[in-house]
Amino acid sequence: MVRRKFLKGALAAGMASGAGPEERAFLMQLSQTDAQRPAQPSRESCPTGAIGNLSISRVICGGNLIGGWAHSRDLIYVSRLFKAYNTDAKIMETLQVCEEHGVNAILTNPVSGPVINRYWRERGGKIQWISEVHPMPANVKASVTAVVDNGACMAYIQGAVGDRLIKMGHLDTLAQTVEFIKACGVPAGVGAHSLDVVLECEKAGVNPDFYVKTLHSNDYWSRRRPDQPTEVIEDRHDNFWRHEPEKTIAAMKMVEKPWIAFKVLAAGAIPPEIGFRYAFENGADFICVGMFDFQVAEDVAVARRILAETRRERPWRA
Repeated sequence: MVRRKFLKGALAAGMASGAGPEERAFLMQLSQTDAQRPAQPSRESCPTGAIGNLSISRVICGGNLIGGWAHSRDLIYVSRLFKAYNTDAKIMETLQVCEEHGVNAILTNPVSGPVINRYWRERGGKIQWISEVHPMPANVKASVTAVVDNGACMAYIQGAVGDRLIKMGHLDTLAQTVEFIKACGVPAGVGAHSLDVVLECEKAGVNPDFYVKTLHSNDYWSRRRPDQPTEVIEDRHDNFWRHEPEKTIAAMKMVEKPWIAFKVLAAGAIPPEIGFRYAFENGADFICVGMFDFQVAEDVAVARRILAETRRERPWRA
């Protein structure tokens, strides 16, 4: 009873003092009674789909938060803060928590390869590593060979790289990279923010095993403004990754390859309950989500609930 009176007072004081949205949400959460609080998620397996001969959890851990490449709009300290929190020990703890909750894959930059390898060695982890690659017209092999030799189970052309290759007219480089990844014995993917990348690949008969394509709604306050460029790779404000989601949704209905949707929360601007539902109901086969260790259980529980009731027009492609 004392606790409830205290929380009620704190909530009232916070509202009266003009607390920001994060503080208000936190105080509202604290004000719930124990009966109102959601139950702790069970550690049941996350649903899976297949890419090639691999079984991949429909929730894939993203790598930006653990790697320090956080999208943070104009908050210049965020990447340093994330790096300070996510030491190698914390990263390995996060990977272990992911596996405990059925998240069996992480999609990240090659820079994270050493700590993933350390996790495998020291903790006996089995999490699968889906790695970005960054091919150049003069050399499509080096970055692919490096990650495959380091244990990546799948490789894909990173989204901004895919955007730039298509913008510069280097579809041939993209196609050659896909074929070389396959020749290395792992599934090959193409990443993109721009829908043109997917459309050009489909038109030209480039045959990746999967796509990694952004999808999020525009229903958040820091979304793209009319005075900003439409291309993500030209956006200096770091606040949007898909400005016409309806076109992506319509186009991906015609694509018969597995689709890993990323930036489904618009880099933390959209709540999981909304962003996950939007992605799965609009055709994504998998979602790639950056998660701190303390977010994994809740995110998986939300995804499981949404997957159990999802109705979608695009058939599952994995």
